[in-house]
Amino acid sequence: MFFRGFAQRIHISDAIVRELPSCQSLARAYTREIPLTSVATRPEPAAVRRSVPRRFVMCRPDHFDVFYSINPWMDPNLAVDRELALSQWETLRATFEQYGHHIDVVPGEPGLPDMVFAANSGLIVGDRVMSARFTHAERAAEGPAYHRWFAERGYSEVVAAEEINEGEGDFVLIGDRFLAATGFRSSLAAHKEVERYFGIPVVSLELVDPRFYHLDTVLMVLGEDEIAYYPAAFSADSQDVLAGLFPDAVLATDADAEVLGLNGVSDGYNVFLSRRATDLAAALSARGFNPIGMDLSELLKAGGGVKCCTLEVH
Repeated sequence: MFFRGFAQRIHISDAIVRELPSCQSLARAYTREIPLTSVATRPEPAAVRRSVPRRFVMCRPDHFDVFYSINPWMDPNLAVDRELALSQWETLRATFEQYGHHIDVVPGEPGLPDMVFAANSGLIVGDRVMSARFTHAERAAEGPAYHRWFAERGYSEVVAAEEINEGEGDFVLIGDRFLAATGFRSSLAAHKEVERYFGIPVVSLELVDPRFYHLDTVLMVLGEDEIAYYPAAFSADSQDVLAGLFPDAVLATDADAEVLGLNGVSDGYNVFLSRRATDLAAALSARGFNPIGMDLSELLKAGGGVKCCTLEVH
């Protein structure tokens, strides 16, 4: 009975047990029939994730349109359905709220069609705010418009960026540092300005593909020390930096990048992203995340996705 019970625990068949006259031959049979697997080589189970309630700032697309072109996605000759854009935006807001997140809504202003992309409006960390300074004249008035709204919210300190700084479009807070991009919009000088003002270290990265002019189009924060990104959008040096900082990052495919799949928002478990980013959704599921596909196809006509519409209050 001892041998039979022991064999069941280590998965040795009854036939083997009947042939075992001694502990010594049992050991030989165990060694011969059951190869040991190193713990280090066993597949890791998906991590246990949990959703953390977030606070977001969003701006209604009441004045959304595409009547100029300041990025490769924008074609003024392509008709825009504003009602559809508003419906898709409302669905995103309602979905955020359904999953326990709080939304502060900024009213859009006439003549500012890109104001819907609230992520570009600035940076908020604790009780400090830095409003954006835009690269293109077409968006310049958005900086003061958002600055006024931030000031009215009662933050203890609200400053306007002196350098070209397009907010969370190019700055993402992860753990105790910012990752920040330059190459097309925000300047290296802005990286230093943000570091001084918030007292948070900034890791500078260079973007090289004009289709992906903001950091949030090619890099998404998933958790405290986890990201997903599209390596080909970065310079070789920046690829090395990211690989060193995040060796276990989720790497997006070309197909996912081309639908702005990385322009998403994670709450630590639920990941809100383009429903067309199917490879990325599968990769996130395998890591224990819950991908939630969203349709913002009308806003994509201006180069915007889930994250573009969402400024996080850190």
